Amino acid sequence: MAEFTMDCVEARPGIDRQATETPGFRRVDQTFVSHGIRCGAWLYLPEGLARPPVVVMAHGFGGQRWMRLPAYAERFVQRGLAVFVFDYRGFNDSEGRPRNYINPSRHVADWAAALAHVRSLPMVDGRRMALWGTSFSAGHVMVVAARDPGIAAIVLQVPFTDGVATAMNYSPPFQLRCIYHGLRDLWAAAFGDRRHHVRIAGTPGGAFGMMSTPDAMEGMMRVTGITDEKEYQQHNFCPADIAFTLTFYRPVRHAKKIACPALVIGAEKDSLFPPDGPRKAAARMPRATYISLPMTHFEPYVGEPFEKLVVRMGDFLQTHLK
Repeated sequence: MAEFTMDCVEARPGIDRQATETPGFRRVDQTFVSHGIRCGAWLYLPEGLARPPVVVMAHGFGGQRWMRLPAYAERFVQRGLAVFVFDYRGFNDSEGRPRNYINPSRHVADWAAALAHVRSLPMVDGRRMALWGTSFSAGHVMVVAARDPGIAAIVLQVPFTDGVATAMNYSPPFQLRCIYHGLRDLWAAAFGDRRHHVRIAGTPGGAFGMMSTPDAMEGMMRVTGITDEKEYQQHNFCPADIAFTLTFYRPVRHAKKIACPALVIGAEKDSLFPPDGPRKAAARMPRATYISLPMTHFEPYVGEPFEKLVVRMGDFLQTHLK
């Protein structure tokens, strides 16, 4: 079976296409500590507003904060909302090993640490806080919001809701490859100091990737803004044990406990997750608004879907934060 390994990987900051000074707002580099590890972040602050409400954001499966999240942050900060965008431990310029380690419980712990940090900042109003997640991180937002009664609102874009349903969405040969690579990584972690890596995004019939639907590689390239596939490969890896932890991660089980207003956005042509997952999750939330578009999993980040959805998100956030 084709495989992908990177034995020694250090922090590799991504592409920063956003200036720190832009008319109407400014962006401040931030760090916070999660379980003793320093994580990188950006704080967007609107000009002329004292202690604005704040939106906390992080990326989805294997994503880094420079991967299209600034586009959302810029739109929200122009509406008078502060925005805190962070990277998980082991990603981008955040410290920590293993590098690019996708692990639900670890990510949720980083979310909790980020919220504690934001609430300590004197320049924002931590009592008026919303959470924004996309894909895998939208699942994390569901878990965090169910546990934290101080959250005012959440936005879930094409959320990952149920690992069991997602696993059943894939063919037996793909599942077997997941198990093979996952076991190799567990062995490597238990008996050595190097991890067995797989690609985050792959192509059907090509080198194995955790996301290997026909639109996955093109979609991730679109999200990153990178046009050279070789350049993207330096970010396109993760330890393979996520093949096991993802299957048993079920954020939908927390949906009934989410007390705050929620905007849930589904993709009717989603080939990565079951398309009806977001609708089912929204139905369990006491105060959810569900909308969907005839789009694929990777389309909300750019073009017309982005333009439609970012306005709807901004309206929702302003309503519930101000």
